[in-house]
Amino acid sequence: MTQRQLKTGYFVLTGLNSVASSFYFNYLFFFFRDHFGFGNRGNLAVSALAGFIYIFAAWQCGKFAARSGRVLSLKIGFLGLAVVMVAGGLVTSSVGAELAVVVAYNVVLLLTWPALEALVSEGETQAGVQDMVGIYNCTWASSAAVAYFAGGRLYDAFGAGAVFWLPAAMFFGLFLFLLWLQKQPCDVPAAASPAPREAHLPERSARLQPVSPQTFLKMAWLANPFAYVAINTLFAVMPGVGQKLALSPTRVGLFCSVWLFGRLAAFALLWRWRGWHYRFRWLLTAFVLLLVSLGAILLARQLWLVVVAQVFFGFATGLIYYSSLFYSMDVGEASSEHGGLHEAFIGAGIFLGPATGAVALVLAPQSPNIYIWAVSGLLLLGLSGLVALRCRGNR
Repeated sequence: MTQRQLKTGYFVLTGLNSVASSFYFNYLFFFFRDHFGFGNRGNLAVSALAGFIYIFAAWQCGKFAARSGRVLSLKIGFLGLAVVMVAGGLVTSSVGAELAVVVAYNVVLLLTWPALEALVSEGETQAGVQDMVGIYNCTWASSAAVAYFAGGRLYDAFGAGAVFWLPAAMFFGLFLFLLWLQKQPCDVPAAASPAPREAHLPERSARLQPVSPQTFLKMAWLANPFAYVAINTLFAVMPGVGQKLALSPTRVGLFCSVWLFGRLAAFALLWRWRGWHYRFRWLLTAFVLLLVSLGAILLARQLWLVVVAQVFFGFATGLIYYSSLFYSMDVGEASSEHGGLHEAFIGAGIFLGPATGAVALVLAPQSPNIYIWAVSGLLLLGLSGLVALRCRGNR
């Protein structure tokens, strides 16, 4: 097996991991609605709990993968996730037990993503890293889109228990596939003589801008958590959006996965076209679209408006996420620990958005849309911070 074939195996792991994890966590909110009567406030609180755990798990699990080995981290992660999912399927009568499963899931999951991010970029040139990041983004994004698109149908067809049992089977299959992959002989061409390692420098376009590459990295690291503020607020309240629009889980999957396919299209475009690199106007435009499109999705009462707004939401989230990962790789270095830091910033957004929405609904329960304005205010704060970084970032 060549190094390229081995990396193809890592991309298979990435795609299937995305399918299983996306189906579980996104349709878990429908499970809490149907099984325990959770509304927007309850589901936002569950998402905030997951994000809070995610922050610290990402940081520490990234360090574990760097210290103990990425393949070992993946083995423990996939097998652990299968066990956690089985546990979730066995304790469906207890809300407390299911919340404990959410906590365990968000710890064990982070043994997989930082390790996969590092493995796909390992040993690549700077141009190769850009290609690997592009393929990696398109792989997990396409899998997440398919999982949400088809997940509603699976939920309706097999019942709420499918949220646990289908991912359990997939995670165990990933563990077995990783064992098989590890046993394959791998051809590593020997170098004739050890060449000195070249210094890692950002691409040429970075040196033509009035803003330093490090400032672009800081701006992207700031913007990405706010993208997840919007994303995880949307996921948590999607059962409520579906009820407002009289959509079954199947129809939610069909009509509310549009933004996920839009994000995938953005990834594919941004991978092949690099004119957005080190251009602040693209990041600013994406942030503004994120704010406006989220409000449109949550406030609209016509399905066609929700669908149209999702197109812009998908582009915005795609560019912001791609910026964070690209600048991390181009300005810094690809590593499991660095990938863990990237995931920790994501966890901050997963926590802040739903937590803000849940607190708003606790303080003003008589105003069902108050969480929208609270989260929008948080996004405006992030937008102000982005502009302030740009203004202070001249060389």
